[in-house]
Amino acid sequence: MTEPTYQEIQYSVAHRVATITLDVPEKRNRISYLMRREIIQALRSAEEDDAVTVILIRGNGPSFSAGYDLTTAPKTDTGARSGAHYYRDDGVRPEGWVNAAEFNGWTDQWARSCVRDWYTIWNLLKPVVAMVHGHCVAGGTELMSMCDIVFVADDARIGYPPVRGMSTPDVPYFPWKMSMAHAKYLQLTGNSVTGAEAARLGWVVKSFPADRLEAETGRELRAISSIAPALLAANKHCVNQAYEIQGMKTHLDQSWSWRSFSGNVRPGASAFREQLEQGGLPSALEWRDGAFRKEGFA
Repeated sequence: MTEPTYQEIQYSVAHRVATITLDVPEKRNRISYLMRREIIQALRSAEEDDAVTVILIRGNGPSFSAGYDLTTAPKTDTGARSGAHYYRDDGVRPEGWVNAAEFNGWTDQWARSCVRDWYTIWNLLKPVVAMVHGHCVAGGTELMSMCDIVFVADDARIGYPPVRGMSTPDVPYFPWKMSMAHAKYLQLTGNSVTGAEAARLGWVVKSFPADRLEAETGRELRAISSIAPALLAANKHCVNQAYEIQGMKTHLDQSWSWRSFSGNVRPGASAFREQLEQGGLPSALEWRDGAFRKEGFA
């Protein structure tokens, strides 16, 4: 089977590892609708390929991912009241997007699509490993946090600043990745932590010096890929089931309601969008993050 040509990712297979590389380095691998579609397509290709045992997601350039592609996109019926108006829109909706008058105003199809897309990783029969360096923020952390295993550079910067002025997370992974104390602190403040701190919190499994990240991740992948794919699948879903019994899937499936309330209904919900439209992205980010930067928080 001929592998499709990708525009915003690279895809390769070698030594039983399929590598998906986010490849828009000049924009710090911001996640567009197109990039999301290509990631999902590559994941499914790797799942079906008997030459693949484990999948690696990494980023090209200085950062893993700066998150979803913020823009002053025109307000459309499908986007203006669902939160999608924050993000660059190529006109091709994610799979499962319901574009209907009965639902556009309150169901937050954007958030539902994010959960549905990144749940592909959770449901995949093969383990997915993320290797994170540089900045990994907002939507980038959603992608990272839904991976089965995450290795990061000690000096990476990881966080979710949109909770300071936009909405709750599209994929509210915090309670499932760390203690209640840290989950509340990071989701309420939007502060970022280093990769080394993320490892201490249990958000990721290991951190390494930046100049050793690729080599150490390679060691881990070579060991993992020696295990039979069927056994890896059984062990992955044995662990997944425990979290699903605790309610993780129910929580994530209903996250769109908090995203809709906080991003559209609450008083002041449109403030970030107004800043974005009036002064552009730098102005909007200063409005959102300025008080935290003044106090020395990332």
